[in-house]
Amino acid sequence: MTKEERYQKTAEQLLKLVGGKENIISAAHCATRLRLVLKDEAKANVEEIVKVDLVKGQFANGGQFQIIIGSGTVNEVYKRFIETGGIAESSKNDVKQAATQKMNPV
Repeated sequence: MTKEERYQKTAEQLLKLVGGKENIISAAHCATRLRLVLKDEAKANVEEIVKVDLVKGQFANGGQFQIIIGSGTVNEVYKRFIETGGIAESSKNDVKQAATQKMNPV
């Protein structure tokens, strides 16, 4: 399997395992992590997410659901993740704002 195929397969699996594009409010990435704000974190299958090729770990913090992928790889997976899901590209600040609103809708 080529690197590009691994990136695509990982993106497709993660999209499904976080509950599909319908469950994603916002998506961005930093140097090592895919940063998501999910409508319902309970829909994310954490047990299976950590088993996905290229995934090194996962945690939730401050309303963000973060998947650790690693430097130099996360940007490639992210690019395919948003393309596959038809998700608008967001900045880290966009994700932080969405997470803040999710935690405190007022």
